[in-house]
Amino acid sequence: IVRCLPCSRRDLVSAVEMFEGEFILMSCEFPTDEVEQPRVLWTRSDLRPSIVHQRQTDGDRLKDQNQLYRGRTFMKPDALETGELTLNLTNLQVSDTGTYTCTVSTSKGERRIHLRERFPSWAIALLVLLALVLIVSAALLYHFWKYFMKGESLKLHYP
Repeated sequence: IVRCLPCSRRDLVSAVEMFEGEFILMSCEFPTDEVEQPRVLWTRSDLRPSIVHQRQTDGDRLKDQNQLYRGRTFMKPDALETGELTLNLTNLQVSDTGTYTCTVSTSKGERRIHLRERFPSWAIALLVLLALVLIVSAALLYHFWKYFMKGESLKLHYP
């Protein structure tokens, strides 16, 4: 399930909901031909270090990358030439939930993407089980209620 809010050129904020284990392509476009030696930096401000992925003209700079993202982030080799600075984040984890910022050179061209955890599958199973227990309990209660309420009342006399 993916939900994206409409974005304008001025406000490049998108909310996205994904499932664990999937991948996401976080889009960021910027005319890099207008910038000398462009650099793209994908960050998440709530982490230390905040770097998710960094690309310079001579390649990826992942030395300062947050360890949560090691081996899970990729960009196209020609990203800086084309201006398509999309980040591919693979094997999504619950810990990936947050706001991502794509910054090119002087902080122009920014997009924030939120990843939210879906409702956990164990909780769905628990709710289904609870619903079944309630239905069975209601049926049994109805059945025995009719049974006990049908009987005639008896008057007992003691000498």
